[in-house]
Amino acid sequence: MATDAEKVVTDFCNAWPRKNIDELLGFFTEDAVYHNIPTEPARGKAAIRATINTFLPGAKSIEFKILKCASNGNVVFNERLDMFDLGAKKITLPVTGVFEVSGGKISAWRDYFDMAMYTKQMA
Repeated sequence: MATDAEKVVTDFCNAWPRKNIDELLGFFTEDAVYHNIPTEPARGKAAIRATINTFLPGAKSIEFKILKCASNGNVVFNERLDMFDLGAKKITLPVTGVFEVSGGKISAWRDYFDMAMYTKQMA
């Protein structure tokens, strides 16, 4: 049975196809940190909004397909396929996400992926 923290993360991942930035930001604490490990972290909701808005508006569709999920207390790990339809390009990226949940909201989100794999698909 999924923990409360796992439910928050799963609901967040399942919200991406709706491409609603305000809905997505509603999952975060005010001081949350989002870190795509190959890039600089985004600290706070304004920075997270700016980071997400670098790819959300240009995508025809986005899906985070969770393959595996595990948790320990408030920390949730998931193995995903993140899929982006950018029109001319379709990206499928294996990702490992690590989330920290506090008070029913995401306080930290770290995604680990191969930047070279992403760049190759964008070429």
